[in-house]
Amino acid sequence: MSGLKDIRNRIASVKSTRQITSAMKMVSAAKLKKAQNMLVQIRPYSDKLKEVLQEVSSGLDKNHNNIFINETESKSVLIVLMASNRGLCGAFNTNICKKAISYVNENYSEQAEQGNVKFYCIGKKAVDYIKKTKFEIYKSEIEIFDNLTYSNTNNISESLMEIFANEEFDRIDLVYNNFQNAAVHKQIVEQYLPMTIEVEERLFPSDYIFEPGINDILDEMIPKFLKTQFYKTILDTNAAEHGARMTAMHQATDNATEMIKDLTLMYNKARQASITNEILEITSGAEALKG
Repeated sequence: MSGLKDIRNRIASVKSTRQITSAMKMVSAAKLKKAQNMLVQIRPYSDKLKEVLQEVSSGLDKNHNNIFINETESKSVLIVLMASNRGLCGAFNTNICKKAISYVNENYSEQAEQGNVKFYCIGKKAVDYIKKTKFEIYKSEIEIFDNLTYSNTNNISESLMEIFANEEFDRIDLVYNNFQNAAVHKQIVEQYLPMTIEVEERLFPSDYIFEPGINDILDEMIPKFLKTQFYKTILDTNAAEHGARMTAMHQATDNATEMIKDLTLMYNKARQASITNEILEITSGAEALKG
């Protein structure tokens, strides 16, 4: 009977776990919906801003000197690694952190050996992972996801622009999860600073008159574009996290359901064997009395 009791306890424990994972799945689904709506709203604006910036840049003066688009040798590099503050989202955090380390080893091995590669960690899980490596954490931000707004992300993007303008680093790269759908997200490495503006050559270039001047317009647009792009990457990370957690909790709930079925089958078999043994014992006792 002790075996039957153990199985009953395990079934009760797994059912309790299934309730928790099912509740977490529904919470993540609600958060994902909100995060996805925010991302869907910013993407068209970001894409259009990029398009306008490329259009304006087609007439850029060759002598224009903007610190944010000046390409220099990457002697010192800052990697902005975006993860989450919480776990229970599958391999979401581990994969993006491994991607960042792999990217550094492949592209900045010489700078890394000289100690010229540092990490700006966004999210507690990014901080925890980088602490276990040989790389130095330049700065960390773990409260941004608690109140995710454009103004709050501006503080970080302005800080990054100031760091680059002061020539503390020659290059700043973003490593984050790009949200595709609830079940799919891609690990992305993106050059943030100095920014690269892809200008498409047109057979019949548009004849625009810019006021006050193309250089002045670019000086105003570039910081806005950088802030918008950074905000979009944070929203991508946030949506991808909730999608990963919802998927992980869905799988955990399904696994718990299968385990309950297996344990119930095991319990029924053990109970049937126990009853059979009792019947055999009674039958044997009855036969012994007859003898």
